[in-house]
Amino acid sequence: MTDHDHKLDVIAAYVDGFDRADAEALADLYAEEATVEDPVGAARIMGRDAIRGFYRTAVARGIKLEMSGSPRTSGDSVAFPFHVHRQSGGRDEIIEVIDVFRLDAEGRIVEMRAYWGPQNIKPRP
Repeated sequence: MTDHDHKLDVIAAYVDGFDRADAEALADLYAEEATVEDPVGAARIMGRDAIRGFYRTAVARGIKLEMSGSPRTSGDSVAFPFHVHRQSGGRDEIIEVIDVFRLDAEGRIVEMRAYWGPQNIKPRP
């Protein structure tokens, strides 16, 4: 269940989970033993329960996502560019991110890696 259309459905559900501030829905996209590395180089978050906590914090901060380009799919993976809209230190910011999801045979995310750094954080116009 890792065909192109399913991968696009996972991305749509991911963005929708942020729109609805639904950490449970976001965590349910992941396999039980999945990992999240956000950003790449940070400590890995391991297991769905820890991932759920990660998303509870994110949605509590009011983070929203906006796609900024077309997804790319290959094999068991999908990469997609988007903007994170957040408030930090009283400022509205945009973070330019590329996420890469690797999916298992059941179509759940087993690995999420987020590519961004300080150079990708911009004030929101």
